[in-house]
Amino acid sequence: MKELRLDAHHVLCCTGSVRYGNGTENSDSRRAFVRGDLLYFAVRVPRQIGAVCASVRIRSDSTKSIKEVPLKWLRLDDKCEIWQGELPPNSLDSGLYFLRAEMDTAVGTAMTVRTQGEECTFRFADEEIWSYQLTVCDFSYPAPEWIFGGTVYQVFVDRFRRGADTPVKKDAIWNADWENGMPQYPAYPGAPLANNMFFGGNLNGVTEKLDYIASLGVNCIYLSPVFEAYSNHKYDTGDYFKIDEMFGGEEAFDELIAEAEKRNIRIVLDGVFNHTGDDSVYFNRYGHYPSLGAYQSKDSPYYPWYSFQKYPDEYTCWWNIKILPRIHTEVPACREFFLGESGVIAHYAKRGIGGFRLDVADELPDVFLDGVKARLAEADPENILWGEVWEDASNKVAYGKRRRYFQGKQLDGVMNYELRTGLIRYLRLGDVSALRYAICEVMPNAPKRVQDAQMNLFGTHDTVRILTALAGKDAEGRTNDELAVARMTAEERELGLKRLRIAYLILATLPGVPLIYYGDEVGMEGYADPFNRMPFPWQRMDEDLLGFYRAVGRVRTSHEVYREGVFKLLRLDQSFFIFERVSGKEICMTAVNVGTETYALSFPATPEATALLGETCEDGSVLLPALSGAIISLPANAAGSLAHLKAVQ
Repeated sequence: MKELRLDAHHVLCCTGSVRYGNGTENSDSRRAFVRGDLLYFAVRVPRQIGAVCASVRIRSDSTKSIKEVPLKWLRLDDKCEIWQGELPPNSLDSGLYFLRAEMDTAVGTAMTVRTQGEECTFRFADEEIWSYQLTVCDFSYPAPEWIFGGTVYQVFVDRFRRGADTPVKKDAIWNADWENGMPQYPAYPGAPLANNMFFGGNLNGVTEKLDYIASLGVNCIYLSPVFEAYSNHKYDTGDYFKIDEMFGGEEAFDELIAEAEKRNIRIVLDGVFNHTGDDSVYFNRYGHYPSLGAYQSKDSPYYPWYSFQKYPDEYTCWWNIKILPRIHTEVPACREFFLGESGVIAHYAKRGIGGFRLDVADELPDVFLDGVKARLAEADPENILWGEVWEDASNKVAYGKRRRYFQGKQLDGVMNYELRTGLIRYLRLGDVSALRYAICEVMPNAPKRVQDAQMNLFGTHDTVRILTALAGKDAEGRTNDELAVARMTAEERELGLKRLRIAYLILATLPGVPLIYYGDEVGMEGYADPFNRMPFPWQRMDEDLLGFYRAVGRVRTSHEVYREGVFKLLRLDQSFFIFERVSGKEICMTAVNVGTETYALSFPATPEATALLGETCEDGSVLLPALSGAIISLPANAAGSLAHLKAVQ
């Protein structure tokens, strides 16, 4: 019988480290703080360095100015010296900073070079090395606490549910075969496609299924774009002030908001403000609207919104897609259209939405993001603003400019694609590095309130379905004709379902808000767009998987620790991922076994341990079969690191 003890050495084992926080418990797992916090620094230095004095140097990313924090020798700890110092409140303005620790020795100045997490080596060098990140935030608005501990359900409206009949536009292709119909797809990825085939899903259908959505623990529905547009996906906006008639129009929209509110569910809209459709009030390339569009005349009030290289047929588009002419929201009239007192943001905020998810947020200027958040907060201080950012948003550089998404005046969170990448590589390939990066690097770089509001996902309208991503065959080298009819084998699907249960267990118990892409919870599969946008299989749902999602949702909504509980990593390797969420009243442990052997997780010092999800053995231990996971409740004074894993013969 093999016995493994969980302790800090599974997370941190190094010859030196730099830690910093605001003096609160577990704060050294964070690298983002609120302006006004007292910051402290602790540097663990091997004795052989021979430090005679030490300091932390902090460089502003924007001004390049440097502030020095002297450190005092504190104590010896396991052949290392601990040096510690403090930075008084308000010593740093809000912004992004980088830092390093320096030790003066008999042979020169040694500086820290970060290797992993807070681990570091020490180098005698003249070059500038700034290995550690620090973000100081100055939040202008209250935290959107309603989303803490919640769950988001993403609906692609045309493919979710047919509700009451709605008009069919004359230029739309109607696909009546909800159960087996195939969406349009291009001859090859990137080829032009009209995207004018509709299956008939609408907002009435979403309203009809609110109780179903609520059963998953959902308190937020994120809708694909609903503004009037030519396509089925609606990312080619035709009129921002109209709800598309094929989705039910204004009446269906207002009814959805009202009925959702009765179930404590808020509706978040997809804000596509970087480009319009060419078939729109504003561009009006085909003359379908009575307005004078930018394509029709330079005298159009919308002409300054767009960039033309050779009028009227050569113009700047989003990713060179001709149907999506790009607009410039820094133009005063354009910005006022969206952000003014009677603008788009105010219009929908007054109608009761819970916020926006901003499409391609990287391409929207800072002044515009500031304005969207301000206008949303004016209607309701807790309205939420998420952004589509695919990388670490805390230090993102987009189009040559460092962004300030998390510094207090813009985003409440982003779509956490780094976590998605890490989970897929971990569960499919056994690669720990990408998941460790998402957990130990990206997550701590976000302010605590952003961590708790982060949109954690592993499937959206832009990605391969998670079931296919976890166990299906690779799409590389296969034509769209092949991908359209490709299905997972029984063996692939069985493996994928096991991995999916683990993935959602992790997703739903990490800091942040899990997002369920419609149909993932009932086992939908499919490759990238448009094969990830098939109609919801109401007649062919995987009830076992759905039951699992609902069970996880019940655990999440019934335990306060998932609102704002502190995250503590206990173990992450090729066999186990084990972590805790800690609050004042309770500890909830998530334990996942991705290895090939069965283990039992025991708590000899904590007999009160209770399996909230998972199988409890007669001796009180929690069984962890291969490719499975569990959630365990522990009393607040328990030390989860004292748990033991034992292989079951």
